[in-house]
Amino acid sequence: MMRRPMAPPPKSGPRYNEFITVPKVRVIDDEGENLGVMFTQEAMERAYEIGLDLVEVSPTADPPVCKFLDIGKFKYEAQKKANIARKTQKTQELKEIKMRPNIDDHDYDTKMKKVHDFIGDGDKVKITLRFRGRELSHQQLGMQLLQRVAENVGEIAKVEAYPRMEGRQMLMVLAPK
Repeated sequence: MMRRPMAPPPKSGPRYNEFITVPKVRVIDDEGENLGVMFTQEAMERAYEIGLDLVEVSPTADPPVCKFLDIGKFKYEAQKKANIARKTQKTQELKEIKMRPNIDDHDYDTKMKKVHDFIGDGDKVKITLRFRGRELSHQQLGMQLLQRVAENVGEIAKVEAYPRMEGRQMLMVLAPK
């Protein structure tokens, strides 16, 4: 079998063949059988005999564990796993719901449905309460409204940032439990 031409050292991923720098390694063959500890050069020669590469799978072990694998196939499968993991991972977003202190019951219920939907999707929710004109002098109404919101979502969410004033707005952040 012909040897592959010398490639540049791997920038990322496992070391293989000539790039394994330790003198002795623990070797596992292509069927998963432990062949024991042997010199790296001897292990490489054995791998070449069966047409595979010697790949370092556990570099931190003492001695490092190497396996007989096809490095191209190994890298391809690792890349596929990484792509699948990236596709399935959920990023948590911050959704915002804006209200007024004197909100009507039906409007409140509609906003609360959206809050439940957002939290059900695993997103954080920022409740913004806007004060206009004289409403600013009745901040206790806003505080009561935000406490009512916290009670309504108490079983599915926790208050991450308690109500606080920022200018003419009162803010509160809810996160899924």
